[in-house]
Amino acid sequence: MSVDIATIKRVATLSRIHVEESALPGLAQEINGILGWIEQLREVDTTGVEPMAGGGATALRWREDAVTDGGQADAVLANAPDREGEYFGVPKVVE
Repeated sequence: MSVDIATIKRVATLSRIHVEESALPGLAQEINGILGWIEQLREVDTTGVEPMAGGGATALRWREDAVTDGGQADAVLANAPDREGEYFGVPKVVE
């Protein structure tokens, strides 16, 4: 598959990306190079290889769900510009 300059212009327009006219030939060459690598990957024999999505079928280890660093409201709010009890004070934004 080969991409020409007209296709690059169309994709740029659809993507709302401004591409200088002088950059179009180089961009077309780069995209054609990437498409060439994809064509090379299609030549690899993958018979017998199971398709996979994500990191595989390994199960993650569970850990205990426990609070490990709580009760430090004073330390957390020490540099807060405004404070209301144990919470950050913020201006009202909804009427």
